Amino acid sequence: MHINERNIILASKSPRRKELLENIGLKFSVKPADIEEVHRGVAGFGEIVMDLAEQKGEAVRGLMFHDRIIIASDTIVVINDSILNKPDDRDHAFEMLNVLSGKVHSVFTSLYVYDGYLKKTVKEYTETKVEFYQMTDEQINGYLDTHEPFDKAGAYGIQGYGSKFIKKVDGCFFSVMGFPVPLFSQKMYKLGYIL
Repeated sequence: MHINERNIILASKSPRRKELLENIGLKFSVKPADIEEVHRGVAGFGEIVMDLAEQKGEAVRGLMFHDRIIIASDTIVVINDSILNKPDDRDHAFEMLNVLSGKVHSVFTSLYVYDGYLKKTVKEYTETKVEFYQMTDEQINGYLDTHEPFDKAGAYGIQGYGSKFIKKVDGCFFSVMGFPVPLFSQKMYKLGYIL
């Protein structure tokens, strides 16, 4: 069965997740989860990011969408055992980019899918290593002037202006953008869906 024969909901307001799913031909509606993202005491960065996606998916599922496919995801950037969320302001974004400059960090992106037709849940995450070139203060400020970093975990977008600072990616590029497209496709295939 083609997955577009099902009613699908994306439990996210991320324009990048929406774009990535549209790029593979998925037909869906968007219903962002209205929750406060809280780490519920799980250990490990992979478990944290999976738990956050599950919170989003379950919140939307609880709105009477039991007979749908619900897709949720979350992304965190980790360096030196610290999570870099979305920056609070320009100064915070500068600090984050300065920390990432010339170093390797990890991007954890989760996949949560609840299939209300099959009554099955998929939960998994990817870890991608990203290495930045060394950046000068002038380069960082120039990047901040684009306003791209302010709504992104880790204060950068790998698919936009931020791409010019990326030295190496080891893992799933799409996960760094915010959604593990290949993992999603494989998991849906195993559930019997064609994309």
